[in-house]
Amino acid sequence: HLRSRKDESKKYFWKKARRWVVERTHSWLNRFRGILIRWCKKTENYLAMLHFACGIITWRACL
Repeated sequence: HLRSRKDESKKYFWKKARRWVVERTHSWLNRFRGILIRWCKKTENYLAMLHFACGIITWRACL
């Protein structure tokens, strides 16, 4: 169970809640089927696919 953002902001008023950053990143990476299903069994190939997906996400953000 996760705390609501209202409770989180009261407890740590000096610190802004940034939990959504990770959730958004996972959502972006889940759009790539090769990463989501993990067709590659070798770690090197999976890491290369992950880097490739991050590069595409960054490239799209720059456009």
